[in-house]
Amino acid sequence: MSSSHTEDPIELEQPCPIRDVLDRIGDQWSLLILEALALRTLRFNELHREIGDVSRQVLSRTLKRLENDGYISRTVYAEVPPRVEYALTGLGRSFLEPMQKLIQWAEDNHEAICRSRKQRQVLREQVQ
Repeated sequence: MSSSHTEDPIELEQPCPIRDVLDRIGDQWSLLILEALALRTLRFNELHREIGDVSRQVLSRTLKRLENDGYISRTVYAEVPPRVEYALTGLGRSFLEPMQKLIQWAEDNHEAICRSRKQRQVLREQVQ
């Protein structure tokens, strides 16, 4: 029996691909990090400045998760002080097109979503 895959099969932690992927990229910071890295390789402090309101601890944790999932690479240069750069991998670059569509959809529909939230809030307040 021949297999089209040369890699050993892996046991999936989350068998649902949609849940698994959205759990990672759907957090508060991952899309912002991926968007920042879409243009160029960045160092940790550059990423921190680019995103702005993320704590260093949360940024570090999110970068590790994105690296573990294969979206980004982390390169450490043996310098004093050490220099660390983050860049998109092929997998990360392949996500740019759907990510940009999602970002555009969010920008196009944000006002409508906010209006709907406001209307629902007013209705709830009137019922009380």
